[in-house]
Amino acid sequence: MGSLQNTLRELRRYPSAMAGILVILGLVVFSAYTVITIPYEQAITLWRGGADIWYKLPKNVPPAWINTFRQKKLPESIILDSAQGQAEKTKEAMSSGQNMINLTYTFDFNADDFPRAMVIYFRPTFDEKSPFVSLTWTTPDGREIRLGDFAVEEGTVFRFEQDERLQRRLKRTIGDYPAQVALLMQPDSDPPTPLKGTYTLNISAVTFEEEADVDAEFIAYGKVYGIAGTDHARRDLKIALMWGAPVALAFGLLAALGTTITTMIIAAFGVWFSGWVDDLIQRVTEVNLMLPLLPILIMVGTFYSRSIWIMLGVTIALGIFGGSIKTYRAIFLQTRESPYIEAAQAYGAGDVRIVMRYLVPRIIPVIIPQLVTLIPTYVFLEASLAVLGLGDPILPTWGKVIQDSLANGALFKGLYYWVLEPAGLLMFTGLGFAMVGFALDRVFNPRLRGL
Repeated sequence: MGSLQNTLRELRRYPSAMAGILVILGLVVFSAYTVITIPYEQAITLWRGGADIWYKLPKNVPPAWINTFRQKKLPESIILDSAQGQAEKTKEAMSSGQNMINLTYTFDFNADDFPRAMVIYFRPTFDEKSPFVSLTWTTPDGREIRLGDFAVEEGTVFRFEQDERLQRRLKRTIGDYPAQVALLMQPDSDPPTPLKGTYTLNISAVTFEEEADVDAEFIAYGKVYGIAGTDHARRDLKIALMWGAPVALAFGLLAALGTTITTMIIAAFGVWFSGWVDDLIQRVTEVNLMLPLLPILIMVGTFYSRSIWIMLGVTIALGIFGGSIKTYRAIFLQTRESPYIEAAQAYGAGDVRIVMRYLVPRIIPVIIPQLVTLIPTYVFLEASLAVLGLGDPILPTWGKVIQDSLANGALFKGLYYWVLEPAGLLMFTGLGFAMVGFALDRVFNPRLRGL
């Protein structure tokens, strides 16, 4: 405890170390919050989900906070579902078992640009004869525009800009513009300018059965979404950015601890027993140093498995007999000749006790800074594998987001947020550990304090 307190006291002298500690603590808290609020199974289900999960989100749009820096505000998505009580619904009985159902959607539009698209998803309930609906659009200046009349089945979707009859009708009265522009623009404006105010969408449905019903969900897809934006599959990037933190920290920490501690213990036993044991360890190390880690991981991911746990195991296995084993050996050779080692032998201490209680603790001050700076190395390694298409196919990670963005031409399409967000988090993580590691190196190595 005394050594720990002294170390913390020394670290306070380095502002960069304190900033790095805050970064690491923030990542740990953020990771814990992610695991609690979005459990693993839920995260996997969301990330691998298709149109049935993400149909409400616009495709390839930046985060909503960019509006803070824009003079012309981009529209956010408007989602109104009558089944959720987000529309005024009335039902009036008619003759011969018929009913008239009215759904009225009211919303304010105040953006400086038009939505990407507008869609109505119908969810009718009936046995044999499908309901018949009429759609009417009312603008803030009181204009009433008929959108269409048709029968609805289960799964019927009305896409404003793809309905040919609506487009022809709007072209005759307003102009040759996409429906989402024509319905929201100021009359006679050129170029089209959004008419801000309160809009109303009315759906009048006639049902032909006593128990029949109609609900509908109106969505105006915006051009910004959420805190992180969306990707080509309409997925909220927040899921991958949040879950990337615990995955990166777990992979980096386990790989760094596994390689460092195992390497240190093997080096200590080799020095203590010397002879053929030490020679064998050194020969294995020299052979292993000639093996390239990244190409081997690429081969494992290509021919065997891309599971993150398989990659972690191979990384630890190849990292055990790394260059650090020779550094530790040099330190242990000096420590073995110390008087307290001879004293331990004199009172009958066993080989394992001497190695674990007297040799290994002497090297702790050396490995702590190296351990801290080694964590981001493995974090970047996992991200590199994902960027190469060899990341875990199930887990949402930062590297996987970058790989998806590059594969779908994010840079050529100007979707820079898709690349910069995960890349920024990777750099932020590496910077935090690097600042703490360099400060610890100065604390445990007095020769560096004057540099």
